[in-house]
Amino acid sequence: MQPKTGFGEFLFNDWRRSWEGKPDPKFVLNQPRYSGASILVAGKNFGCGSSREHAVWALVDFGFRVVIASSFADIFANNCVKNGVLTVVLTEEESAELARRAETTTNYQITVDLESCTVCDDKGFTAKFTIDEFTRHCLLEGLDDIGLTLQHEADIAKYEATHPVPSSWRA
Repeated sequence: MQPKTGFGEFLFNDWRRSWEGKPDPKFVLNQPRYSGASILVAGKNFGCGSSREHAVWALVDFGFRVVIASSFADIFANNCVKNGVLTVVLTEEESAELARRAETTTNYQITVDLESCTVCDDKGFTAKFTIDEFTRHCLLEGLDDIGLTLQHEADIAKYEATHPVPSSWRA
């Protein structure tokens, strides 16, 4: 099984580093003020071209738990949920306003509340987002596909005990 760690170092690698491999101080994630951020504010169609789970593993390993954008590539968004990352869709204007505030406000803090499906800051910004109830439940409970299945372990065992596998396929 492929380990999911060690990918954060390579997140946005071609943008974060020069061709010599040195950090580019102009790139936003290399700036000390964003060190330790767990919410990424991105542009539209975020994750396009990143259909492999490695892209999400890099985000998680770097420390991101939430990505806010005006739209997401479908496969990428699905991989996010499977790896415990919340994707929040806001309008282009709302996403741009959050990015602008993050760039111009010292110690800027964004709060994402999955219980109430809101994004807010301490400067008066508030936006609602929608998420399907199943995905919301899985993220709130920290459930991946295996964890979700294990919630029904007793029912599965009961079914298997009463439905023996036919052995006619064995020769």
